[in-house]
Amino acid sequence: FFFITHEERNLVVSKMVANQSDPSHSSVSEYYGKVLEHTEDLKTNACCTAGAPPKHIRACLKNIHPEVISKYYGCGLCIPELLEGCTVLDLGCGAGRDVYIAAQLVGASGKVIGVDMTEEQLKVATETQAYHNEKFGYANTEFHKGFIEELEDLPIEPGSVDIIISNCVINLCPDKRAVLEGCHKLLKPGGEVYFSDVYANRRVPVSLQRDQVLWGECISGALYWNDFHNLAKDSGFKDPRLVEDSVITVNNPELEAKVDALSLKFFSATYRLFKIDELESHCEDYGQAVIYKGTVPRCEASFLLDDHHDIETGKVFPVCGNTWRMLADTRFKDHFDFIGNFDRHYGIFEGCGTSLPYASAADGSSSKGKGGGGCC
Repeated sequence: FFFITHEERNLVVSKMVANQSDPSHSSVSEYYGKVLEHTEDLKTNACCTAGAPPKHIRACLKNIHPEVISKYYGCGLCIPELLEGCTVLDLGCGAGRDVYIAAQLVGASGKVIGVDMTEEQLKVATETQAYHNEKFGYANTEFHKGFIEELEDLPIEPGSVDIIISNCVINLCPDKRAVLEGCHKLLKPGGEVYFSDVYANRRVPVSLQRDQVLWGECISGALYWNDFHNLAKDSGFKDPRLVEDSVITVNNPELEAKVDALSLKFFSATYRLFKIDELESHCEDYGQAVIYKGTVPRCEASFLLDDHHDIETGKVFPVCGNTWRMLADTRFKDHFDFIGNFDRHYGIFEGCGTSLPYASAADGSSSKGKGGGGCC
């Protein structure tokens, strides 16, 4: 089922290795624009979504042009709840699959902006705009060519975006700090980055970073999970929240031997990063709680904030100060009742830890709402 040869693949990836100062621009653009022609061309599951999407996403997918679907290379579902009327920015939008999903969820009063550096992918996205406008009954999408490390160069006003999504793209960027800092500037207060990407259980050594095939398969660019957490905090997102994760399998005996020799494990993980200045670096206990009203569409029984907070409707649910703010200072506010305040501090919230956060590491399964060893 693969439509590229090792020779073709290694030729492109050799250019990446030879151009280590900027491996994710011209050479990665060539790889994803010319060498990979369809989803089936991928050689590992690093860029393959685990599991079937939920029913409402499947309904959206039925309205999307087949050519857009065929050029999808994402590694997880990065569409959060409660998007109606929002302005959404998709980083590394490719041919526009997630843009056109989000366009249906934000509705006619919202807007979705796609950004990508790959001419071939954007050509598909823009040439199918009229098709999607007719399908949806309104026009609410726009696309821009550019580098996601240089968001300030795009015609997007700072503080104008509600939600930024990204699907297995930041992994390919040499300057991940610039991406996160740019996101922080574009978001409105209370906005969030909701994205999927690839992470490692430890730092990937330089020898593997220069491996042609591992780089081409989006593996060797993976951040060590704790380096990502610290980078997010330094960029203004003080409490990164893991939503779900799954183990990535290399499915290549030669590559597996290289990875296993170093006890490296890779994960596809979805995170949400809120722009809330008052967030603290750890989960602090102020004796607070929330009660979910059951009013977010498609979340009538419970609301999943992250893998530690699946909040059942009508139940008093104790939360740390950061979780309180993520619900009270964001678009979710009207869907909760809030108990308590910040007048008295009771110390660190029980269960706030710093171990490997990926629950899928224990059994190799996909994790969503299972908990894992992160905050509260």
